[in-house]
Amino acid sequence: MMMTSEWAFILDEADALSSMILNSELVHNYRKAHHAVYSDQVLVEKIAAFNRMKEQYEDVQRFGKYHPDYHKITKEIRKQKRELDLNEKVANLRLVENQLQDMLDEISLIIGKSVSEAVKVPVSNPFFETACHSGGCGSGGKCSCSA
Repeated sequence: MMMTSEWAFILDEADALSSMILNSELVHNYRKAHHAVYSDQVLVEKIAAFNRMKEQYEDVQRFGKYHPDYHKITKEIRKQKRELDLNEKVANLRLVENQLQDMLDEISLIIGKSVSEAVKVPVSNPFFETACHSGGCGSGGKCSCSA
């Protein structure tokens, strides 16, 4: 592949887009939320304990209810997960992560559709997967697409 002025322009635009994303408010909020979680030593220890318990849980799942510690480990992992889920810092981090992921999915879709309507872009949010502009949303035309 030869470098042409068109490729140089595309690379410059990609750098500019990358810079805009990295300097966005969402990325700033993500970094702040990430720092809030991982600077709290007690919370970091709880996350590490949960990850160790998750490994035991995965081992137990191979045998299911026939594993001798099935009920004990299943109950403990649910308890630890609930404790983490109810932590305000963890909940905020998850919320900001989802918002950032949605923004990245939307950018990916815009770039993919600018190349061709046939480009399939993997996204994490089902809302973006069913974006109607491709004519196959499955809503029966309620969204005014050409379904």
